[in-house]
Amino acid sequence: MSDLPADFADAMNALLGDGWNTDLATREAHASDDSRRSVLPAAVALPQTREHVQAIVRACRQHRIPIIARGAGTATTGAAVPVDGGVVVSFTRMNRILAIRAEDRCAVVEPGVRNGELQQALQPHGLFWPPDPSSFETCSIGGNLATNAGGPRAVKYGVTRDNVLGLVAVTGTGALIHVGGAYTKCSSGYDLSRLLVGSEGTLALIVEATLKLAPRPQAQAGLRAFYRDASSAAAAVSRLMAQPVVPAMLEFMDHRSLALLRQNGSDVPEAGAMLLIEADGSHEALPDILAALGAAAEGEGLLDIDVAQDGAARDRLWAARRALSPALRSIAPGKINEDVVVPVSQVPALVAGIEALAEEFALPIVSFGHAGNGNLHVNILYHPDDADESERARAALPRVFALALSLGGALSGEHGIGLTKRDHMATAFDAATLAAMHAIKQAFDPEGILNPGKLLPDPG
Repeated sequence: MSDLPADFADAMNALLGDGWNTDLATREAHASDDSRRSVLPAAVALPQTREHVQAIVRACRQHRIPIIARGAGTATTGAAVPVDGGVVVSFTRMNRILAIRAEDRCAVVEPGVRNGELQQALQPHGLFWPPDPSSFETCSIGGNLATNAGGPRAVKYGVTRDNVLGLVAVTGTGALIHVGGAYTKCSSGYDLSRLLVGSEGTLALIVEATLKLAPRPQAQAGLRAFYRDASSAAAAVSRLMAQPVVPAMLEFMDHRSLALLRQNGSDVPEAGAMLLIEADGSHEALPDILAALGAAAEGEGLLDIDVAQDGAARDRLWAARRALSPALRSIAPGKINEDVVVPVSQVPALVAGIEALAEEFALPIVSFGHAGNGNLHVNILYHPDDADESERARAALPRVFALALSLGGALSGEHGIGLTKRDHMATAFDAATLAAMHAIKQAFDPEGILNPGKLLPDPG
């Protein structure tokens, strides 16, 4: 390749063999993620060992070549798009489950392991790893770590960061660092594991992770609560999270989401909004848990509530929920999908504010998501071939972010920042805080070769 030094390319070819690719088809396959943005990398590297990763980083550092770590490409923020060209490091060949330590309730994995594959491997041990993004069947553990992925179970079990015990990673200098381990308590130095999770490949390339596992509950059941309007459902979210029993999942869907479910064959009645509530626990405790959650769901605006205890019925409900995001393009082909988060007590104000923005900008804005964490997916829908609609959609986006921040929230609850929200970081954080983040970046990646142009705005 003309934009890669010949000695560098020769060294990578000798190191990786068929794991070093500069052909157009491979580069195109690694040029984009689910953000629909696309930039061709100069080359794609597929390491098989941590030593390979160290050698790649050291060579790229020597030649000041950007490195973009990549999992399965399911992220929505452009974090895996190689905006400055360079080398995409795909971890698809580092896909081994190294150990399942049931007695320590942890698993040791490489970053290319798929979330769904890990869950299947854990089933015979009666364990699971809590993070469950909508793309769990195809997304990689490395991608989950990079973005601090969440999912519906996060309301009870936490997001990725809460379910990682230790990491092995390669910094921007090519150094191999070990942080954390197979233990749940540690008061020894800085907590670098939590720092690296969610850093979107800007600080280090994770080559191994020790994951915290949870026991599978004996019993599960679901509740569907239908409300007259979104504000009634949002108020119920606050009631549900204020009482002692924590739901395993608590999902909000507005009236447009329900219309999509009906359009796709789900048995959902006409309503202004729905809460999908999951409970889990022992066989003995589950009836009391359901009763407590049902009582909290009752209140002003409740139309109906039903229970789904049959496994197949619950699976259909959650399959429909996971299919919501791709189905949105049936309303309009253009979609701006952002996942803002606010304190749970502010969910009613967030929902009301989003509905007001939809009216102000005369656009369909569909909201659904993990209301138990205050984390909603806000989807601004428009027709890209309509210049006026496109302009209104772009103008509505910063207003969504401003709304979340005004309610004490943040730009993202689980998708991350990537490219799409990078320009808004200076609004979300003051100068001193951003300076501290840049200092951390400099310490881990002094040449700035790891995923440049992502997450942090330019200094100053």
